[in-house]
Amino acid sequence: MTTKTASISHAQPTKSDVKRLVKAMTAIAWGILGIGFLLCLVNLSHFSDQNVGLMVGIGFLIGSVHIYVIGTAIGLVHARLHQDQTTNDHHDPQA
Repeated sequence: MTTKTASISHAQPTKSDVKRLVKAMTAIAWGILGIGFLLCLVNLSHFSDQNVGLMVGIGFLIGSVHIYVIGTAIGLVHARLHQDQTTNDHHDPQA
């Protein structure tokens, strides 16, 4: 009995897929930043660590920055990978 194997060597996300992901993560980060800002404003009257709404708002503010940084890093890494691949393709001697 034989088994057939298949490998996918060029299954990489296209540039438009990565751009769409980066834009979506940026939009999500801005939305979460707005929610965090509103939660902080609404719950600012009782400024203490016992104020759960304020703490959640601060968490949303911090989380939005993390989401934005991760999205930007994904875009930069993919751009760098794409740049390295095109550079290697153009400078690859076929002797």
